[in-house]
Amino acid sequence: MKKDELDTLFEQNRTRFDVHDTPQGHQKRFLTKLQAQAEGHKEALKEKRRSTKWWKPLSIAATVAVLLAIGFLFQSTEAKAQDLASVSPEMQRTQSFFTATINKELKTLKSLESPEAKTLVEDALAQIDILEREYEGLKKDLVESGNDKRVIYAMITNFQNRIDLLQNVINTIEEIKTLKANKNETTI
Repeated sequence: MKKDELDTLFEQNRTRFDVHDTPQGHQKRFLTKLQAQAEGHKEALKEKRRSTKWWKPLSIAATVAVLLAIGFLFQSTEAKAQDLASVSPEMQRTQSFFTATINKELKTLKSLESPEAKTLVEDALAQIDILEREYEGLKKDLVESGNDKRVIYAMITNFQNRIDLLQNVINTIEEIKTLKANKNETTI
């Protein structure tokens, strides 16, 4: 149906539609009910907001916790990867050489352990632990300094100090054993 046809239909049937007059005060009652319903919706929205207020701080705290965890994991992974071997292939070979030499000297030292040399071995191992902790600090410094040559030199020096310490203790233990053997030969 077109608009003109609808208009004519309503005009022709107007008397059928307007049978009753609206009661007195109908508009006022209708507006009062409408306003009460709107206020009820406002209260419901406020209640909903109050019940979900704790979600916002909780979600912020969870986000911060996740970011801190990711940052910590990234930092610890990065710190582990930044040792002397991470600088260059030559430094990787240097680190491998020093590590192999230190392990060999430690094995030799432990094989020479005896009641007479026990104190020397324990002291040497304590000094090695100190040097290893210093090396861990140097690894962090290497990350912070961006592969500064002074830090690299300090790391190499640390390796050399560990090797020198182990060799000196091994030589001292062997000298003690030699002196003891010579003493035993002369007393017989």
